[in-house]
Amino acid sequence: MTNHDTKIQDPATKSLTVDPAELAALGEGQVAYVKPLLSDEVRRLFPQAPEIQSGLQVFALLSASGAPILLTDSRDAALANAWAHDLRTVSLH
Repeated sequence: MTNHDTKIQDPATKSLTVDPAELAALGEGQVAYVKPLLSDEVRRLFPQAPEIQSGLQVFALLSASGAPILLTDSRDAALANAWAHDLRTVSLH
């Protein structure tokens, strides 16, 4: 094991600390999630997106690390895109 943040912290509980970059990479290319957004929030995730009417409900498909993949006006379209690219979608709570 390397001497990064990934190590056994407490031998009694076997709790681990995980490097945030390693955690973000888990599921990359395999897992994605759909995030509902208001159109006013789109520029934060998709800086290249054209202007969108304010107040609209849109859906972003995001990779396991949170990187934006797709923006659409339909949750079903976001899920279909994930499925078409062999990405398993997970729910966030």
